[in-house]
Amino acid sequence: MNEPQQNKALIEMFYSAFKNKDYKTMSACYHQDAYFRDEAFELHGKEIGCMWHMLCERGKDMTMEFTVTEKGGRITAHWEPIYTFRQDPSQSGRRVHNIIDAEFEFKNGKIIKHIDRFDFWRWSRQSLGAPGILLGWTSFLRNKVSDMANQNLHKFIKSLATSS
Repeated sequence: MNEPQQNKALIEMFYSAFKNKDYKTMSACYHQDAYFRDEAFELHGKEIGCMWHMLCERGKDMTMEFTVTEKGGRITAHWEPIYTFRQDPSQSGRRVHNIIDAEFEFKNGKIIKHIDRFDFWRWSRQSLGAPGILLGWTSFLRNKVSDMANQNLHKFIKSLATSS
């Protein structure tokens, strides 16, 4: 198997693990110096695996479909999760169908760079209701959601440290 085929297989394994909420396999797909960015997070190294761990635990009702494409050695993915959005685990939340396009770069057979892109306004309308409809296009709401997501991640990481 050549390098592009190996990288494509790695990403297929990554999303299959996500469908099964197997955050350990997902984390193992990343290089130790990896970088991840989406509309809410900008993470490095071990934080990335912790984010997937948190999302797998909180997304118990999540279903997802994905496709992975290799073209000219470049690997991309299109994935569509459907889940209940919870700002914290106690909330019942709203149903969200997100549509995400991902780009990857690789180093030593692992993901070194992972960028997810989605329509934040579309997502915020589904997940937040009226505030998302009214403010989802603003940097104010985007920054507020990002701050909250990062706070939740750091609380989650702290809870992992105290439970072990």
